[in-house]
Amino acid sequence: MEEASSEAVFERVTDDAGWQAAKAIRERVFVEEQACPPEEEFDEWDSRSRHLLVRLGGEPAATSRWREVSKWGKRWAKLERFAVLPEKRGGGMGRRLVDYTMAEARAAGHHRFLIHAQAHLQSFYESFGFHAHGDTFEEAGIPHYLMTAEEAS
Repeated sequence: MEEASSEAVFERVTDDAGWQAAKAIRERVFVEEQACPPEEEFDEWDSRSRHLLVRLGGEPAATSRWREVSKWGKRWAKLERFAVLPEKRGGGMGRRLVDYTMAEARAAGHHRFLIHAQAHLQSFYESFGFHAHGDTFEEAGIPHYLMTAEEAS
């Protein structure tokens, strides 16, 4: 699934060049900006996830990944690693990236979504229909909520 809008191109990562672009965005946002340890940011799930990339004017601008997980006896699409380069923020790119990532998971047959959302983004994810479960927990030293959204299939 590829979508062009306002010069943004949304694409699946299908080759090493795309992976390197996604990895560089995550390095900048999570490792440099948010001080996440690289060994926690880049994990064993990278090789088993579907990675997505957004290009603006041909240049990498944002990335995400998702993977199938089993929780509470159900299949879920776990949405992860949403990262928008600092200079590309403020124009709705994050919202469009979440929409695109959910659409990719839907196209693979998923109607249940799970995310470990940074606590300060709780209301952002609630605007997509996510609901928080339980108290905050720490990931890479950052408070998070477990959030889920379920759609009729």
